[in-house]
Amino acid sequence: MDIQQAFGRAVKLRRTELGLNQEGLADGAGKARSFISAVERGAVSASLTSMWDLAVALGTTPSEIWAKAEGIYYSSKALPPA
Repeated sequence: MDIQQAFGRAVKLRRTELGLNQEGLADGAGKARSFISAVERGAVSASLTSMWDLAVALGTTPSEIWAKAEGIYYSSKALPPA
């Protein structure tokens, strides 16, 4: 797993915690549902602005999503953070 996929998984985890579907997140973030799907699959790299918009729509901060993504990434590698 790469960090882009880990970020997407972190977004999806937060979205499902909130009981949102992709369409709901897309509406809240001002993005297309297809973009949300691509981010969650790790198929696209979100810009800083998009990361911010996603975090706001998820009721959290970009740093919280990145912290979760970092944990997912390192657990997939079975490596401790440097």
